[in-house]
Amino acid sequence: MEGAALGLMMGLGLASIWWSFWPREVRPPIRAHRRWLDRLADEIMLAGIRGLGPGGLLASSALLGLLVLGLGYAVTSVLPISVCFAVMAACAPIAYVRARARSRRGQLRDVWPDVIDHVHSAVRAGLALPEALVQLGERGPSELRPQFVEFAHDYRATGRFSESLDRLKERLSDPVADRLVEALRIARDVGGNDLGKVLRTLSSFLREDARARAELEARQSWTVNAARLAMAAPWAVLLLLATRGSTLDAYSTPTGTAVLAGGAVLTVVAYRVMIAIGRLPEEQRVLR
Repeated sequence: MEGAALGLMMGLGLASIWWSFWPREVRPPIRAHRRWLDRLADEIMLAGIRGLGPGGLLASSALLGLLVLGLGYAVTSVLPISVCFAVMAACAPIAYVRARARSRRGQLRDVWPDVIDHVHSAVRAGLALPEALVQLGERGPSELRPQFVEFAHDYRATGRFSESLDRLKERLSDPVADRLVEALRIARDVGGNDLGKVLRTLSSFLREDARARAELEARQSWTVNAARLAMAAPWAVLLLLATRGSTLDAYSTPTGTAVLAGGAVLTVVAYRVMIAIGRLPEEQRVLR
C-alpha cells in the first residue's frame, strides 16, 4: 500500500510539473449585468441622447413606474392592475431608447459605405489618416458629421491620434465604426500597404449586407408588427374594462391577481419568442 501511495504521489507530481509548462491565461469573468449595462450605454449613445447614462435611464424608468403606480392606484384602487401598468410604464423609456437606437442603426447602415469610400479616396489622394477623418466632419454624411467634428476637436487639441480614435468609437458605438477605427489604427501604428484593399472589401461587404437586410426586413416586418399588436391588445382591453367597477372588484381577488400575473408572463414570453423569430440578429461590438 505504501508503494502504491508513493507511486501515485510521484505520478501526480510529474503530471503537475508537465501541466505547468502550459499555463492558462486567467481572464476576469465578465458579469451578465455588466454586459447588459454596456449594451444599454451603447444604445443610449447610438440613439443620440447626450448627458444620459445607464444609471440615469434606469432611475427615470423607476421614477416613471412609481408615478404611474401611484396614479393608477388613486384612480382604480386596485393594486394588481396598477402594478401591471406601472411595470409597462417603467419599461417604456428603455423601449424608446432601444427603438430609436435601432432606427438610427438602420440609417447608419446605409451611409457607412460612403464614409469608408471617402476615407479610401482621401488616403489614395495622399492625405494623412487624421486629416481624412477630419474632412468627414465637413464632407461626410450628415448623420455622422457631429461625431467627426468632435474627433477633429480632440485631435487638434491633443495631437494624439489613438486617444482621439478611442473617443470616436465611444461616440459612434457601432460595430462598423469599431472595425474602421481599428483598421486605421493598425495602418497608422505599423503601416499598411493593404489598407486600400481592406477598405474596398469592407465597403462592398457593407453594401451587400445592407441590401440583403433591407429585403429580409421588408418581408419580416409584418411578424414584428403582429407581435407588438398581439402584446398590446389584451392590455388595451384591460384598460377599457378597468373603467367598470365590477371588473375592478374581480381583479381585486387573489384569483384575479393570478390571472393578471399569468397573462403578464405569457405576454412577455410570447412577445420575446415572436421577436426572436421575426427580427434579424444585430451585430455585436467585439472590438470595443
